[in-house]
Amino acid sequence: MKRIVILVSGRGSNMEAILRARIPGAAIVAVLSNRPDAAGLATAHAQGIATLALDHRDFADREVFDAALAERIEGFTPDLVVLAGYMRILSDAFVRRFEGRLLNIHPSLLPAFPGLHTHRRAIEAGARVAGSSVHFVTPELDVGPIVIQAVVPVLPDDDEASLAARVLEQEHRIYPQAVRWFVEGRLTLVEGRVRVRDATVPAAGWTSPPLED
Repeated sequence: MKRIVILVSGRGSNMEAILRARIPGAAIVAVLSNRPDAAGLATAHAQGIATLALDHRDFADREVFDAALAERIEGFTPDLVVLAGYMRILSDAFVRRFEGRLLNIHPSLLPAFPGLHTHRRAIEAGARVAGSSVHFVTPELDVGPIVIQAVVPVLPDDDEASLAARVLEQEHRIYPQAVRWFVEGRLTLVEGRVRVRDATVPAAGWTSPPLED
């Protein structure tokens, strides 16, 4: 059984998608947040999952907070840490501590549009497609090895909200898939790229790295 800790900062809709997936061999052992009022904590608590709030405003700086957060996470002995709408940039020390077992989802087709306001930037750039990427986290923001992506068209009448809603639907599909592959031991990092062993052909609109030989 793979033990999973999820970090949220708000509602945690991607967390909810992972919980609904009921991935065989996966145990969600805790949900942590940097915001005591995060709705995702209440959702997890209602399902009998351990929760913990650690307010970043109570710490002197990012490094001190991240060190405390890492210690709390390690207390749950996780095999995987999942960022599900966790809205803080992680320190290098934190990332290195969980390297290879730290996943994030970003609402763009990386490496395009890293950082914030991805949907607005895609529309302003005249992009014909947008989407979302699940990737392993590295110290450099939003450039970690990509596990899986989902593609959606940018429609002529799209605004930031409509495009975001359509991308979010795909996030709820691909994040549980990426977690499932990790739990099943199908993901391998080779020279900074992810290989997926024995993966079936994804549904329309999904893309993934080449299958491992």
